[in-house]
Amino acid sequence: MSTQSPRRSASQNGGHDIVVEAAWLYYQDGLNQNEIAARFKVSRATVVNYLQEARERGYVQITLSPEAFKGHEAALQLREKYGLREAYVVPDGNGERRVTEIRVARGAAQWLPRLLSSGDRLGVAWGKTIYDVAEFLETIAIDDLTVLQLVGSMATPYGFSADVCSSYVARKFSARCVNLHVPAMLSSPEVARALRAEELIANQLDEISHFNKTLFAVGSCAPDSHVVSSGVATIEELNWYIDHGAVGVLCGRFIDENGDGIEGPLDERMMGIALNRMRAPETGILVSVGSERVPAAIAALRGGYATHIVTNQSSAEAILLSGG
Repeated sequence: MSTQSPRRSASQNGGHDIVVEAAWLYYQDGLNQNEIAARFKVSRATVVNYLQEARERGYVQITLSPEAFKGHEAALQLREKYGLREAYVVPDGNGERRVTEIRVARGAAQWLPRLLSSGDRLGVAWGKTIYDVAEFLETIAIDDLTVLQLVGSMATPYGFSADVCSSYVARKFSARCVNLHVPAMLSSPEVARALRAEELIANQLDEISHFNKTLFAVGSCAPDSHVVSSGVATIEELNWYIDHGAVGVLCGRFIDENGDGIEGPLDERMMGIALNRMRAPETGILVSVGSERVPAAIAALRGGYATHIVTNQSSAEAILLSGG
C-alpha cells in the first residue's frame, strides 16, 4: 500500500493537481464527497483534506450572496422605517460578541465592493469596526477610486490609527489614498487653527471634504468607548457631552438622538471632516454591531448619514424597537 501523502500523490497525478480537480468537482460540478472519493479511489476523509487544502491555498473563496441578508424581514423593516436604500443583516454569533463582530465585518467587506464604482471618492472613518472591515476585504482593483481619511489619527489600544484604516482599504482596492497627517485632537483651538492654516494640511482638509460615498461606524458614549480609549475625550469631557444630550460619536463628533452635532469644548480642537458634510452622501454605509451602539446607530440613521446599514440580527431588532 502506498504511503505517499495526498500532496505528493497530487504532484504525480499525470501532471495534474488533484486538489484543484477535487475542488472543481465539488464546487463547480456539484459532486458530493463520496462521489469524488470513488472517482479518485481514495477515502472520503482524503477528499475532505483536499477541499480544506484548496481553501488554505486560496483557490476557493466562499461567499454568500448579499440577497440572503438583504431580503429578510428585519432588513426590509430597516429600509422602510429609515428610508434606506439597502440593509444587510447577518445572524448573531450564538451569544459570542467577537463572533458577531466578525460576521458583521465580513458581511460589510463582502458587500462594499458591489457599492463602489470607477471614479468614486470613498471617505473612510476609523475605529475597530472599520479596521475589521478593511482586514476582511478581498483584494479587488477598482479603477480610479480614491480613499480619503476623514479624521486625524490618535493612538488606540487596538494598535492602529485612522490612517491605517484608510490606507488598508485603499491598498485592498489598489486605490489612491489621501491621508490627513495630523492628530484627531489637538491641545488647544489656537494650535488647531494654526495647523488648519498650514498649506499642506489645508490642502488635505479640502481634499477629504470632497467625497460621494462614506464608510463609517458610530461609537457609544460609554466610559470605555473608543472616543475615550483613543484619547479624543476625557471622562469629564465625555460626561459634559452626555449632559448636553450626546448619545453617540461619529467621526470624533458627538451627536444627539436626532443625529445633530453638539457644539462643545472639543469641536474647535478636532481635526477632521465637518459633521454636516457627512450628511446625505450619495452612498453612506453604516456598519454597526452591539447593543451599546444602538442609540448611536439610531441617531445616525435619523440624522441622514446613512443610505445603507450592515448590522446583526439582535442589533437590527433593537434599532427597530427603540427607534420610535
